[in-house]
Amino acid sequence: MDNAFVEIANWTRAQQIADGWAIKRLHGKLDQFAQTYCPIHRAFGVAYHWSVDQCEYATDIVFRRQADLAAIYGTLTRTAIHTVKPDNIATFLGRKLNTQYEGEMGNRFNIRIEGTRIKHTMGPVSLKLHDKFGLILRIETTVNDLAFFKHYREVEHRDGTRETKWASMQKTIYSLPALRELLEAANRRYLEFLSTIEDSRNGRDKLDKLSQPVRKEGRSYPGFNLFDGDDEALLRVIARGEFNISGLQNKTLRRSLHGKNSGQVSRLLKRLRLHGLIKKVSRTYEYYLTQFGKEVIAAGLKLKELVVIPQLARGHLAYDFLP
Repeated sequence: MDNAFVEIANWTRAQQIADGWAIKRLHGKLDQFAQTYCPIHRAFGVAYHWSVDQCEYATDIVFRRQADLAAIYGTLTRTAIHTVKPDNIATFLGRKLNTQYEGEMGNRFNIRIEGTRIKHTMGPVSLKLHDKFGLILRIETTVNDLAFFKHYREVEHRDGTRETKWASMQKTIYSLPALRELLEAANRRYLEFLSTIEDSRNGRDKLDKLSQPVRKEGRSYPGFNLFDGDDEALLRVIARGEFNISGLQNKTLRRSLHGKNSGQVSRLLKRLRLHGLIKKVSRTYEYYLTQFGKEVIAAGLKLKELVVIPQLARGHLAYDFLP
């Protein structure tokens, strides 16, 4: 239907075929087109260099019935427009957001003939969420400049020497396999983010677990309270995109928790570990958010910002207008 598959006998095999196409075959087909429709280049004894100007990668979730997608789509779009922050967008794209970044970032909500669309942008890359025909939930990452992404590749220097290192992606069509992996990963991270906060009941259960005290070696470690300023600040800090990518340490956490010394931050890290929010990388001083940590922080902050605070605001307004 249009440019989407709504029914396939073997989805796994279809995905294998889509992932398995060879760049050399594409190169040969493009050269064939050039020879057929623009043969003059042969008179100069040169060949075309094929590069990528724009590339899109979509992940489709196909529903059996339109009613099934309609039941959750409104919640998904409201969640995406209200809770996705700039550092979240950077995390989806495998980047770290720092103070030196000067490109455009933001969220947009559009209503089209085909349906509604959420669009998140970071410089030349956009991540979109929209429905097709009320039957398909599509997540699509579009890049207008491949150099935005970096990957591990061989680099040739001006003096002729070569080395393999992390470098900006080249615009040649031979970058497409690596680009496909990066764009697919971006779609997956975005989908994982939405899936953790779509079910409010799941979030409330985990929020209860977050707030309960934990005992260790005869000592009690209090739970976390999102209405406590210190606890909320700590949870917002560890949920930043930069820490999701490169991890956090005592010294990096102290930079964001002003006024805390090394000992105080160490106790906070232990408290976070005992509650299952972070895990330590073996033989290092680095910590990463656990899956539970990602889910409960996203669910808790969403519950507070989109449910509790608006309800309190409406109650305050009603009180003001009482006779």
